[in-house]
Formats: sequence, C-alpha cells, structure tokens
Amino acid sequence: MPAKFTVFLDKANKYRFNLKAGNGEIIAVGESYPDKKSALKGIASIVKNAPVAKIEDTTVEVTAKAGKGKKPAAAKKPAAPKPAIQKPAAPKPVEEKKPAE
Repeated sequence: MPAKFTVFLDKANKYRFNLKAGNGEIIAVGESYPDKKSALKGIASIVKNAPVAKIEDTTVEVTAKAGKGKKPAAAKKPAAPKPAIQKPAAPKPVEEKKPAE
C-alpha cells in the first residue's frame, strides 16, 4: 500500500493533514489551516518541494573524544535570549510636612 495524505478536522474545528506510510504509521503532520483549501495547498507544497528538499541536520552528536553525554567543544548551543530590561518605576513625589504653628 503506498503512502497517503489524510485530511481531517481537529478539536478546534481547523483542518489538518497527516502523511501516512504504507503501513498506516503517521510519518508527517501538517499545521492547522482555517479551511480545507488551504490544507490541500499545504499538501501540494509538500508534494512539489519534498523531492528537492535538502536535509539540514542541526543535532549535536556525541564523539568518542568528547565522552559520553558531553558535547564536542566546537558544538555550541545558541545563547538564550536575554530577558527584557525593565526600567525602575519613577519615585513618587514626597510631600513636605509644614511645621505646626
């Protein structure tokens, strides 16, 4: 049995699709689409672009020199985004007390 795309409505009533292998196992999942026409365009894009798509491997592999569970020295994760700096609130004006006469 060849692979096939299955279009369905999710719980949020949005259109989605799966790509199922010949054995029925899901091997790819599409995003949600507002209408069926858009979901079918998503499938058409995959069919058109998949044969020429390159594989970009962004994983980090463990090497014998790095040791088990350690990353090679050359492989670094991108730095986490810095939290936004919040300016301190402006101080409240202090009311001067007049001496009692």
